[in-house]
Amino acid sequence: MSHRSFAFTSTALRSLEQEQDLLERRRHQRKLIEPTVNGYLLRKEARERATLSRKNLEVPSAPLVCRDLVVQNALYTGDVEAVKTLFPKGSPDKLVIKPEGGAMRWVADGKVRGLWSLTYEQDLTTPLHITAGRGFTDCLRHLLLRGASVDFAPGGTTALHEACQECQPDCVKLLLQYGANANAVNEDGLMPLHVCTEPESLECAKHVIQFGAAINSRSLEENDTALHVAARHGLLAHVDLYLRHGAAVEPQNDEGQTPLNAACSQPHEHAALERYAQVCQRLVEAGADVSTGDADKHTPLHMACKNANPRIVELLLQNGASVNVMDYGGEAPMHNILKMVAYKLEHEPERIVQELLNYGSIRVWPGALPKVLKYCCMSPRTIEVLLNAYSHLKVNDQWVEAVPPEEFQKQLIHRDLNDERST
Repeated sequence: MSHRSFAFTSTALRSLEQEQDLLERRRHQRKLIEPTVNGYLLRKEARERATLSRKNLEVPSAPLVCRDLVVQNALYTGDVEAVKTLFPKGSPDKLVIKPEGGAMRWVADGKVRGLWSLTYEQDLTTPLHITAGRGFTDCLRHLLLRGASVDFAPGGTTALHEACQECQPDCVKLLLQYGANANAVNEDGLMPLHVCTEPESLECAKHVIQFGAAINSRSLEENDTALHVAARHGLLAHVDLYLRHGAAVEPQNDEGQTPLNAACSQPHEHAALERYAQVCQRLVEAGADVSTGDADKHTPLHMACKNANPRIVELLLQNGASVNVMDYGGEAPMHNILKMVAYKLEHEPERIVQELLNYGSIRVWPGALPKVLKYCCMSPRTIEVLLNAYSHLKVNDQWVEAVPPEEFQKQLIHRDLNDERST
């Protein structure tokens, strides 16, 4: 049937016309709202891009690395004008300096043969570390004003550690004023107070405490407090400072040492005897227990005898130290001093032997006296003190054989010279 022959009723024609009008209205509405929809989508896309951009900015960026010798020279020489020029406003807050230095190193090929090779070792540091450690306060202040990250530690230690270790109190104070963490831990597990190991670092320690350093904080590896460190280095002023700020007197580190043990265990040079004696005196006055043994049951008296410090031995004995206490090796304090006589002649070891005997130390078994003579013959005064502890002794040929002829001759000459001086 042809199209022309199809019969449309009037009702059907009206329906078709209404449908066509509806389609036309919808097409018109879509044209009207299309710009609005497109604008909304564009704005949404823009917002998403901005959010993503902000997130990217929040991700910590890798620090910049500087090998420029001009920059390094300005920092290492403290040239403040050059530093101001090289670090203008907007400078990166995290900048790593990689100074390179040549060093000869022996390189072996796995056999006996080898060769010397020039290698370069790199130490990571920052402008803050360089200026703080060298006391360039003006340069340090400029860098901090330009937003340098005050606790940035690419080499495992902060600029505050560096300034304390190098005894730069003005730089320490400046770093703390700009928010440096007074309890920051370096790669060795040490806080700033733990690296104040020189007499000149006292002002540094004062500043760090003023800005909130925990006085009884422990190092991560040795479990030392600041008082352990000060006592070990014989720093009387530091010990006084820490005690005034509430330092605990009896904490034990991983080796079982208290600060008093630490002070007595440190080897004492002759020039440092009095300094360490004053430190021990202050600790005892503050309540330190003179009988506390370390992990090997070495008491302060054991170690004071080993280091031949007469003043400390007298102090400990006067305050109740046990004169015959044994360590894990079964040795008493007397054993320790007799083994060190030959190496500590200028420390007057005879004074220590006399004090130990005065406080009831066990005497040397007479059968062992030849052995004692052999090791202590360089100190006739020590031998005299030991022998005077006996009411009578039987001398035999072993005594003569125990003293080397050259040492015997040396002591005779020494005696004759003293007699000539006295006359």
